[in-house]
Amino acid sequence: MITIDHDLCDLCGTCIGVCPVDCISMSESRLEIDNSMCIDCNFCLQVCPMEALKEEKDD
Repeated sequence: MITIDHDLCDLCGTCIGVCPVDCISMSESRLEIDNSMCIDCNFCLQVCPMEALKEEKDD
């Protein structure tokens, strides 16, 4: 599961552009991730210049 640290996110949208399944969107000046659509490619983690995205392992 990918989570967003909204305090670090500067809303640049880089992660939106690289997501192959379009599970990241901007809503009310905030990024949202639909983890039910996410395929765990981690492209968003790799391109985030603010390191605002984190991967949390499911227990």
